[in-house]
Amino acid sequence: MDEESLTRTVREAFPELDRIEDDDLRAGVVRAWTTAMAENDVTDLDAVPWFPPAQRELDIDDEYLVGHVRDVTACAIALAETLAERRDPDLSMDLIVAGALVHDVSKLAEFDEMAETAVGDLLGHPHYGVHLVAAAGLPVDLQHVVLSHTSRTTVDPATLEAEVVRRADEVAASAIRLRVLSDLRDA
Repeated sequence: MDEESLTRTVREAFPELDRIEDDDLRAGVVRAWTTAMAENDVTDLDAVPWFPPAQRELDIDDEYLVGHVRDVTACAIALAETLAERRDPDLSMDLIVAGALVHDVSKLAEFDEMAETAVGDLLGHPHYGVHLVAAAGLPVDLQHVVLSHTSRTTVDPATLEAEVVRRADEVAASAIRLRVLSDLRDA
């Protein structure tokens, strides 16, 4: 796919990009995704599975990365808006939306369909995502959101934006697991 087609695919997959007010930040998020797609020969974002290890374990074959990323973004926006209304914290909505949109960009390299790749095996989640976000010229605080969004690293969220994305990701992943479990304590 050419750059224009990749960009169109990303923009169609993630309409939430329009919530990012900063043009450079929005363009960088698109660039991170298009780079990941090009480097990993992904032409159909809608066909990329959500998280193959959990999907195999729980026998879930109908969850996809785009849906998960959009769920995380919606949850993060709702949480941030609630905090802004009730607590008036100094939150960057642009950073929250951008962070939610790129938090799992590394999965395009971590898995080839349902099989784990060397990137997934040797680097683990989400280190390649940090590389993509940095290579796209995005700021270090967005790289931090990507790195700290999961307990699979030893880096805890150091900003409220990173914490919001991490919690939104946890809730969205739990919602997927709950479809097949009667109790999340089983996960």
